[in-house]
Amino acid sequence: MKEKRNPKYSNKTLLIVIFFAFMLLHQTDKLLINPMGDLIINEFGLTDTQWGSVATAALIVGSICYPVWGYLYDRYSRGKLLALAALIWGSTTWLSAIAPTFPLFVASRATTGIDDSSYPGLYSLIADYFVPKVRGKIYGLLQLTMPLGYMIGLVISMTVAGGIGWRKVFYVTGGLGVLLSLIIFLFVKDIPRGRSEPELADVKDVPELQKFHFEWSKVKDVVRKPSLIFMYLQGFFGVFPWNTIVAFIFLYLGQERGYSDTQVLLTMVPAILILALGYPVGGMVGDYFFSKSKKGRVYVAMVGVILGAIFLYFTLNVPLENTTLFAILLGVTALFIPFASPNVTSIVNDVTLPEMRSTATAIQYFIESSGAALAPLLTGIISDSLRAAGNPYPRGTAILIICTTTWALCGIFFFITSKFIEKDVNSLHSSLQQRAQAITGKK
Repeated sequence: MKEKRNPKYSNKTLLIVIFFAFMLLHQTDKLLINPMGDLIINEFGLTDTQWGSVATAALIVGSICYPVWGYLYDRYSRGKLLALAALIWGSTTWLSAIAPTFPLFVASRATTGIDDSSYPGLYSLIADYFVPKVRGKIYGLLQLTMPLGYMIGLVISMTVAGGIGWRKVFYVTGGLGVLLSLIIFLFVKDIPRGRSEPELADVKDVPELQKFHFEWSKVKDVVRKPSLIFMYLQGFFGVFPWNTIVAFIFLYLGQERGYSDTQVLLTMVPAILILALGYPVGGMVGDYFFSKSKKGRVYVAMVGVILGAIFLYFTLNVPLENTTLFAILLGVTALFIPFASPNVTSIVNDVTLPEMRSTATAIQYFIESSGAALAPLLTGIISDSLRAAGNPYPRGTAILIICTTTWALCGIFFFITSKFIEKDVNSLHSSLQQRAQAITGKK
């Protein structure tokens, strides 16, 4: 039977366009600070440890706010809360632009972590608009905004920031956040939780469906699922590589490999484009293997982190003079780095009740942010220690140590998750079937 479309919820294309714009501009604003690192470091006279503390401060605040956002999203309108997050993004970025001293700059950047933790509601809305078999590719499409935002930040830093200064750049990106908050408030509509689940196909618009909501008693069911426990464990370590690379790759290329600004641009832009491609490719590959086996997404994520670690090791050990080989291997590494991300998001939704998905995702990101908060600071400390010990490539070595170690741990946790995922997916489907029978039995 063909599904009747509710006009209020039918414009999925507009939803994706708005969410893509929100995430792209937000990621540009969030990641722009790293390509502009030299400008900020020179203005305030920072060490690597101090520079790492800037990212760590925002990540700490973000990790604290994840549970708050998750609870609010599962209780109230996700569209309105996303609009609030965009408004906070614009306001806190403006605070960063006017900070006159380094302590105030760190404090203002820390407040940007509030909106950085606002994505669980967005992913929850996607889960309710799209059926499980296509969610991986949708999440992958949206998550490619991270590397694209990074690339836009790179271009801005090398073409605009040097002329107008990093502060004025933040004025512009903050203004875009305020504009997006208005657009989201007007056009993003909430939707009954669980509307896209196949088991609830016959009860999508019944009022009873909206009666299922966040309950504290259900939180323990989330944290007790074996597959989620190991997903959360891998999440703590899984974000180390991305945050380490984002914070230090430009400094590594410029100061340890001796690249000019032009060489950095020519090396990083292709790598970032390949990285961006890896998100939807990883999501689509995960969707394909999920259709064959409920373990499919887990295996795709596991292969991604293992290959990422292997290729990064060979990349960072390429001789300095062999710039072509370095660029090629960096591109290959970039393809596999994001494979896990859309699949992890999909896995969390595959085993969680619709009304608890924002909370489950928030717990995932809370744990991830706890790890991410340590990554830049720990990398900076390792780099400074290696430099003091006479290592000629302290940043590159620190990046390699952090990334290969944590990716190896993630591979182990994904393997363990594969032993439990099928049972947890089936358990969710059984619960949804019982829910559908209970609702339709009332009619």
